[in-house]
Amino acid sequence: MPEPADSAEAETFVVNGITAWQMLHRLAKVRPGRTVLVHGANGGVGSTLVQLARIAGARAVGTASAKHHDAVRALGALPVDHRTPDLEEQLRGHAPQGYDAVFDHVGGEGIVVSHRLLAAKGTLVSYGTASTRDIQGSSRTPVLKLLARLTLWNALPDGKGAHFYTIWAGRRRLDTFRARLHADLTQVLTLLADGRLTPQVAARVPLTEVGEAVRLAESGTVVGKVVLVP
Repeated sequence: MPEPADSAEAETFVVNGITAWQMLHRLAKVRPGRTVLVHGANGGVGSTLVQLARIAGARAVGTASAKHHDAVRALGALPVDHRTPDLEEQLRGHAPQGYDAVFDHVGGEGIVVSHRLLAAKGTLVSYGTASTRDIQGSSRTPVLKLLARLTLWNALPDGKGAHFYTIWAGRRRLDTFRARLHADLTQVLTLLADGRLTPQVAARVPLTEVGEAVRLAESGTVVGKVVLVP
């Protein structure tokens, strides 16, 4: 663990840091001068994505509730209220030529807007279906629908990419999988140790109150990550 970070701060960048690093650098391959859109820029992955994009020399626009705009702005992104009725128009106004990369954990019908907002040769990275988690019925249906859309879009001859990210991709080649995780986490923790990444610990909750920790993490009211502590 890098000095002088404590264990809770370092923990915020283990899964979230690897996820953000791999989506930004391995899938989207974001370069300096590019413009990216991060949905849920106040969340654990979103707040890390915004910081990594800034470090990579990219310009970031992030959606979040209005109450989190100051926090998102402090991380280095231009905040946009995700509840505004003209969200697509506002987002397009900040990137008239489209976004070089869009990172979407929301899924549902909103993924169509994310794809429309891509620039020529832009990349859409989907990594969740948060908007459909409370829908009654099979939990697999929204995921399968999302994957079908991404597959179709990725096959179109328009130069745009569409990918679904999971941290477990490639685990069948275990040695390569572990080596990639080790390399990417090392990159992230080095940035933490250098003071270039700011950990976003939303709350430290005792393990005996795990129910409260889950409620808080799913409340949509926090910036960063809820961490369980002994």
